[in-house]
Amino acid sequence: MTTFDPCNQPGLRPYLDAKQDMLSQLDKVSKSELVSLDQLLNRILADDLLSPIDVPSFANSAMDGYALRAEDVQEGTALTLIGTSLAGQPFNGRVGTGECVRIMTGAALPLGADAVVMQENCRSEHNFISPQGTITEGQNVRQPAEDLTQGERVFTAGTRINARVLAVLSSLGLEQLYVRRPLTVALLSTGDELKTPGELLGPGDIYDSNRIGIRAMLQRLGVTVLDYGIIKDDPALIRQALVKAASEADAIVTSGGVSVGDADYIKQVLDEVGRIGFWKLAIKPGKPFAFGQINDCPFFGLPGNPVSAAVTFHLLVRPALAKLAGEPLPAPVTLQATALMPFKKTPGRMDFQRGCVSTQADGSLGVVAAGAQSSGVFSAMAQANCLLHLEQDRGNVAEGEHVTLELIDGLYW
Repeated sequence: MTTFDPCNQPGLRPYLDAKQDMLSQLDKVSKSELVSLDQLLNRILADDLLSPIDVPSFANSAMDGYALRAEDVQEGTALTLIGTSLAGQPFNGRVGTGECVRIMTGAALPLGADAVVMQENCRSEHNFISPQGTITEGQNVRQPAEDLTQGERVFTAGTRINARVLAVLSSLGLEQLYVRRPLTVALLSTGDELKTPGELLGPGDIYDSNRIGIRAMLQRLGVTVLDYGIIKDDPALIRQALVKAASEADAIVTSGGVSVGDADYIKQVLDEVGRIGFWKLAIKPGKPFAFGQINDCPFFGLPGNPVSAAVTFHLLVRPALAKLAGEPLPAPVTLQATALMPFKKTPGRMDFQRGCVSTQADGSLGVVAAGAQSSGVFSAMAQANCLLHLEQDRGNVAEGEHVTLELIDGLYW
């Protein structure tokens, strides 16, 4: 028997349809700025980056050993040691017939040499070195431009600069680059019941965890946050805050007030001062998500339930902010796993349940629920390392069935 779900109402917008529609209405912020290397982490490249140099710029040794001419190495050959090449202190002479040079990893390959034999494969006696085994030309040598060629495109515009990208930029000798200016996002919560952590709770009050969590996610994305704090459930105050935010920010993110309760005024005010793109999606959690615009400033209204707010931010706001910032955001990588327990699911909405996935003894992936799946239980959400993507028309998931999931551990949230 199918369980009745009061949220499965006709006309709910399918998730992917709503996401595509929303992204089609957004344009990237075009301004860029010149930033020094030490400030580039987590910024977004404004232009394609072409390598200004060859990397490496000279032939060098891939290991500690001896630089020599490969054709000189024959069984029983003893080569005369004529010098040393260190990283930053190259050997200035030339390796001739029957000669070799002691060389360290990263040191420049001397003129005349065309191979390096590792020191473990050599026998040393006085100033003579006897290589063992077969040596071929180019062996253990890093050739010029083996990594990057001058003029080659290294990164495309829109690349987010993480530690790995930053290391490459450093290897190119770049001191500064043009990057997109950080987005400015206005953030606020609505609700008479909300209190800031540290304040005393009155009857029916709760602490405002949504704004703190969303602010942290925005900061991890390199966004400049204008925190408007908690706005009371008063249409005039909400209207004033939204109009001000639209004049100061590239986007607005709110939490709460988007449902159908008597004190949920966000939709009403958004209708008055801007326009609503869509409201109510066929997803769980997060059905009462709202998207719209106020004077060309995109508006994202997150639900008040903590899990719903976090999940809809990840699913919808994160891609939208990437579009505004000029950052191409690929679709999330999804994996298949076996349900190690039953999952309750009612057909009608796409369900993003929180799970804990792990590798089983046979090497396959297995997943269990990360605690209670209520949209108000964030403590369980904090334990999750994945989101299950349970299809809109799917019903209950039996133990042993395959499910699609997205890893979230280690991401910005």
